[in-house]
Amino acid sequence: MGKKVNPRVFRLGLSEKWRSRWFSGRDFAKFLEQDVSIRRFIKRKLRDAAIDRIEIERSRGEVSINVTAAKPGLIIGRGGAGIDELKKEIAKKFLDQNTKLNINITEVSVPNLSASVIVESIREDVEKRIPYRRVMKQNIDKVVKAGGKGVKIMLAGRLNGVDIARTEKLTQGKIPLQTMRANIDYSRGVANTMYGTIGIKVWIYKGEYFDKKPKDDNKRKAPQKSVKLFSKEKLEFQPVGKDAGANKKETVKKK
Repeated sequence: MGKKVNPRVFRLGLSEKWRSRWFSGRDFAKFLEQDVSIRRFIKRKLRDAAIDRIEIERSRGEVSINVTAAKPGLIIGRGGAGIDELKKEIAKKFLDQNTKLNINITEVSVPNLSASVIVESIREDVEKRIPYRRVMKQNIDKVVKAGGKGVKIMLAGRLNGVDIARTEKLTQGKIPLQTMRANIDYSRGVANTMYGTIGIKVWIYKGEYFDKKPKDDNKRKAPQKSVKLFSKEKLEFQPVGKDAGANKKETVKKK
């Protein structure tokens, strides 16, 4: 039997970083529960903003939440009113009174290369009862046009309302899941339909990841010595043996 491993967790330290960055000894369980509940709340509240990732950083008495989304305008609101409202709700529900909260919103550079954004677009279309095969093909075309080298989309559940649940999968390009230097974005979600829930999984292969080290300007290459293979002067060959005397006479007559 094969074991299914989350591609993001499998590549931690290469193309992926920890989504929660903090250290705690005694309050580890408390902070972990806060992180999970904050992520669930933000994803539920900002469902239409097409969130790519939520990163949480902690220091002494301070929490920073970095939200990357495809539609940051829906989160910020007019004059930043949306962020202020979000801050108040998170601080009231999950954090202590003495904890300072910062929320940073950034925009996704290429939304169609984000697995989370593709999952959200598939979820919206499936919940609108659009045929699932058309939805899968349209999103695969989006990723390929954006520059993705490989895509895999999987839907599972009572597709089109049939009685027996099944799994449908469409792929294009290559998905090297066992290659650790491969930069693969992965996400999953759930679409709630009148027939029940439909699971969605998306893999996007963006290319290989290499740790490029900066070049040192101090280390210069040693100058290469130029080697003269042929001189411009004509080469004169002196014969050896019997022909040597004859050639000498001919040279004397010419002079």
